[in-house]
Amino acid sequence: MARKALCIGINDYPGTSSDLSGCVNDAHDWEAELGRRGFEVRTLLDRQASKAAMVDAMDALITAAGSGDTVVITYSGHGTWVADKDGDEVDARDEGLCPWDIGKGQVLLDDELHDLFGQRAAGVRVLLISDSCHSGSVSRGSTPDLDPDMPRARFLPPQAWMSAADLPRRTPRAVRSGLSRAGGDLLMAGCQDSEFSWDTRFRGRPNGAFTYYALKALATLKPDASYAQWFKAITPLHLPSNSLPQTPQLFGSATARRWKVFA
Repeated sequence: MARKALCIGINDYPGTSSDLSGCVNDAHDWEAELGRRGFEVRTLLDRQASKAAMVDAMDALITAAGSGDTVVITYSGHGTWVADKDGDEVDARDEGLCPWDIGKGQVLLDDELHDLFGQRAAGVRVLLISDSCHSGSVSRGSTPDLDPDMPRARFLPPQAWMSAADLPRRTPRAVRSGLSRAGGDLLMAGCQDSEFSWDTRFRGRPNGAFTYYALKALATLKPDASYAQWFKAITPLHLPSNSLPQTPQLFGSATARRWKVFA
């Protein structure tokens, strides 16, 4: 049974004036943890993580996997949304991840992730770990990061990367879906759909708050711990907090939640 992973971290967002600082560290931290657990890991960092490169890497990873294999994809970077055009979203939004070339309009939507994950063979386990915002109000998400030591939201509002002609005429108010439509067996998300995942610092080192505390919690668990037990060790022990008001989420079936972590 093969175990393979793709770790994506994007700090650099050309053309958006919305760079982050902890996402590449996140990717390296996930890479190290997964490597210790026997995974073959590939990373895509900053300009390596264009939309085309992300899609190609995910496609290659998933289509090569066979029954009994485990695929883990971690993403640290901005999240965003666009107006839903096919009517499959109850909140009138398609959520998405922001590749390095989001400034050129290259967004990776949840519908596209759903199609990618849908290619897997029977018996392949797929876990997506997303330390990003995949919704949130435009006004809060666009607050400038004047102090590098202050947490910054990992949310890129549509007007930061979308042309004026393509912007939706109104902002959908309800927020209900997030990336849970992306597919796969399990999604671990850094926050609720109405919150932000925060890019911050721990002892002077930039990290995503969710990544930092998820790995810290994982180190305290027994070797046979389940995903449900891992999630319980993250929240509410570490998140949310007064300074980091984000509530991690775990989506997946009851059976998948009982699987041994990264097995």
